[in-house]
Amino acid sequence: MTAPAPTEAPTVRPDAGDGDHDRFAHYVPKRELERARRKGTPVTALCGKRWIPDADPSRFPMCPTCAEIAADRLARGLGG
Repeated sequence: MTAPAPTEAPTVRPDAGDGDHDRFAHYVPKRELERARRKGTPVTALCGKRWIPDADPSRFPMCPTCAEIAADRLARGLGG
């Protein structure tokens, strides 16, 4: 199974601000991510993490909160 590529606005959960989210790759709608990379603007992940994408996400483990939200959406037929 491949990772979902949501195209709708993400469900936002507040970021705890503890810095742990910086150690993970996050799910972001593909269009939003592409636009942010072109313009240098911030994106918001499914888990609520907000940042300006600038790193290779394959270097990091998947955010467990994003993965849980994405799996729930797939199970309900809402994303991917």
